[in-house]
Amino acid sequence: MRFLLIIFTSLLLISCSDQAITTEKAIRPIAWIKVAETNLQQLRTLSGIVAPVEATSLSFEVMGKVETVDVNLGDPVEKGQVLAQLNHRSFELALKSAQAQLDKATSAMIEAENSFTRFSQLIKQGLVSQSGFDNAKANYESSKSAVGVAQAQLDIVEKNLQDSTLLAPYKGIITKRLIEPSQQISAGQSAFQIEGTHGLEVNVMVPETLIRELRQDTILPVRFPVLTQTTMQGRITEIGTRAETANAFPVTVVLQEDNPLLRAGMTAEVDFTFEGIGQTGYQGITISVPFSALKAGVNQKSYVFVYDPEQQVVNQRQVQTENILNNIAFISSGLKDGEIIATAGVAFLRDGQKVTLFDKNIQRFN
Repeated sequence: MRFLLIIFTSLLLISCSDQAITTEKAIRPIAWIKVAETNLQQLRTLSGIVAPVEATSLSFEVMGKVETVDVNLGDPVEKGQVLAQLNHRSFELALKSAQAQLDKATSAMIEAENSFTRFSQLIKQGLVSQSGFDNAKANYESSKSAVGVAQAQLDIVEKNLQDSTLLAPYKGIITKRLIEPSQQISAGQSAFQIEGTHGLEVNVMVPETLIRELRQDTILPVRFPVLTQTTMQGRITEIGTRAETANAFPVTVVLQEDNPLLRAGMTAEVDFTFEGIGQTGYQGITISVPFSALKAGVNQKSYVFVYDPEQQVVNQRQVQTENILNNIAFISSGLKDGEIIATAGVAFLRDGQKVTLFDKNIQRFN
């Protein structure tokens, strides 16, 4: 019986030894990338307000009583469409008066012209004095000036009559209606607000520490808190040169797409990406690696596993992380351009472990 127990124990030990050898010989494949140099980037997200590219307040250029209002809040309008009219009676009376003054001045000018023509002929014959001729000439010149003044007055009255009808300056939508029929309004008093249909823009206040990094026509991603699944592209069209509130500069970003769900006044978030300064103060070229390639250590240290193609092992190496943007870490020291690192499962790797590189051309199925 003892002999059988000894044999069984020996076979068990041999089996465990073979299993250990088999486990030791198993070489783990790793996901990997070859790192490359890149510029150090930083991201700042600033809030802005969506606004129409084209918007203005509309008002009459003359005072009067509102006769009709032809549009309401939210109505679409075409260029040249009548929006409202003032009572025309006073303007029409002024027009008749100005026309009468012009007719009167014209008649006086014709009479003065005939008199001047007669005196011009008589003075050649020596039948009138020089002073009489000069008076006739002066009356004629004065009458011509009076006709010019009357004509100008008539033009003004005609313009006032035209201005008593308010027209849409461009195709758009009425966003405010501020007048009612029978209301007495003054010249320049706001009657409507209109927004054009030429797209939307985002108005952002950029701090003085960032404004020098911006360039005209730069394309930026724009997100909207109320439309969580929507990201649009915006182009910088205006950069303010004078600081306003809290030493921030106004910047205009025009959206490059249309979205019927967007409205003026909504909040937008604009992502500004620029070359910056790392958390250690570093500036210059960095190595970019996936965030998944980093292994956290004590005292906030970071490590990566670098593949040694000669020994076919991975070596743990400390690196200095300067910034993390969109799951990409920017490293200022610890790596060189062209080195191969592990990008997944780094928590389960150990220093000096023998590995193989996973063939990226082989498609894996679960």
